[in-house]
Amino acid sequence: MELGLYTFAELQPDPITGSSISPQQRMQNLMEEVELAEQVGLDVFAIGEHHRPDFIVSSPAVVLGAAAARTKNIRLSSAVTVLSSDDPVRVFQDFATIDLLSGGRAEIMAGRGSFIESFPLFGFDLDDYDELFAEKLELLLVLRDNERVTWSGKHRAPIDNLIVYPRPVQNPLPVWVAVGGNPPSAVRAGVLGLPMALAIIGGMPERFAPLVEIHREAARRAGHDPVPALGINSHGYIADTPQAALDESFPYVAAMMNKIGRERGWSPMTRAQYDAAATLRGSNFVGSPDQVIEKILFQQEIFNHDRFLVQLTVGSMPHEQILHSIELFGTKVAPVVRDEVARRKASAPAGAR
Repeated sequence: MELGLYTFAELQPDPITGSSISPQQRMQNLMEEVELAEQVGLDVFAIGEHHRPDFIVSSPAVVLGAAAARTKNIRLSSAVTVLSSDDPVRVFQDFATIDLLSGGRAEIMAGRGSFIESFPLFGFDLDDYDELFAEKLELLLVLRDNERVTWSGKHRAPIDNLIVYPRPVQNPLPVWVAVGGNPPSAVRAGVLGLPMALAIIGGMPERFAPLVEIHREAARRAGHDPVPALGINSHGYIADTPQAALDESFPYVAAMMNKIGRERGWSPMTRAQYDAAATLRGSNFVGSPDQVIEKILFQQEIFNHDRFLVQLTVGSMPHEQILHSIELFGTKVAPVVRDEVARRKASAPAGAR
């Protein structure tokens, strides 16, 4: 199993002290997070795209290019590229460039986006939300698989027998589809033979099992063998003790989630709800290394997934605490999880996925 991190690089005032850091400092902190993730042996670092003041990254490709120059082994992904409001030609060129800079470590995690700011910003109509994504994903895959491209669609000017460069090191350049809980999105990823990154940030994990099977069954029916990979993306925070993990992270997570919740009409998050989400059957990976190990392996029994990414920076938590959490994930959690998953796979019946 691949283990890694994803971040939206939050930029909010500290809810405890009221202090803020500059965008420049937050970007430097982000680079330190990537470097440490590699040093402690994590497999993937993914960076999300937002177009609002409480997140620092609007162009994941630019930041991933900087990360490529400062790392040697860790895979570098978006989480996500909001493909619906972007140009697939530019997305492909950007990530092919990252792939060249990194020696073949780039990935695109394409999604429709959970925020809507990019649509009016780039002149797209929200009424075309799903149609935009489907068409642009189609074009992205054509660009990935062909140097010379002829293509036409509804929402972008046609391409008539043009060559698209540069070409990446990897052939094909990996493209994942990010899914929040929408069955048609899972079907689309499966039919196309694309790996699915499933976000589980609320509710019991078992209720997402049918969505995983929808993805795998769609892939089988479309003739994809083996079925494409599955990743789980969730919130979390790791500290030396269970109580420290909850106490240290709650004020920051609550500040961020309640800010978003006020925009969307959600009820405020309570400490009791947060503590419940950190239990074994909850959605958050908040706890000591042993608790997080247990929870990853518990979900691995449910989903048999190939990758797990955790977002440690939900809210503007102090940088030193995030670095310590990354260190614990890489040195305490990851080795145990990898060994146990490998043992399980070795003892599984022949032909079992």
